[in-house]
Amino acid sequence: MRFSPLLEHLIEALHCLPGVGPKTAQRMALQLLTRGRDNGRHLAKTLLEAMEQIGHCSECRIFSETDRCSICASLNRDASLLCVVENPIDVTVIEQTSSFKGNYFVLLGHLSPLDGIGPEEIGIEKLKTRLENRELKEVILATNPTVEGEATAHYISELAKRFHLNVSRIAHGVPIGSELEYLDSSTLAHALAGRELI
Repeated sequence: MRFSPLLEHLIEALHCLPGVGPKTAQRMALQLLTRGRDNGRHLAKTLLEAMEQIGHCSECRIFSETDRCSICASLNRDASLLCVVENPIDVTVIEQTSSFKGNYFVLLGHLSPLDGIGPEEIGIEKLKTRLENRELKEVILATNPTVEGEATAHYISELAKRFHLNVSRIAHGVPIGSELEYLDSSTLAHALAGRELI
């Protein structure tokens, strides 16, 4: 059965969400139109506001509605520690462990030359500025334990050593090939506590 053009567009738009296949997108669209029009309007309004108002923190690059996020603005963070992660969700996962009190830098990806993602695309110039901070003593590399994540960690460790900083990598215990957002808090807390200099 073919739906009206606008309904087809709605289904296609919902299909862009991760984990939402064509059938799920169709069910969601029909549910919103059948019994959830107020919820649909609220979703549309909130989505539009989020797209227009949420940017990146000028220091760590996590999602933020202000120039500096609450983590970077906090006076209770340890400025001698900088944890480098691939994605904003990784910061959230680490923060849930309550075991890290330093600052962050979010790469917004990882090195992948085959995909045309080099140092410029993951903000290495901005990271260099952070590495020049005289208070900084240690860089903790918490990139995902994938081939690309390991290559990115190696690249950043060599860079950080040029600034005479201690460099550590989150400890093993994080399964190879997994991503931080899918780990439980205790596993990640253990990995952070057992980090080693590289």
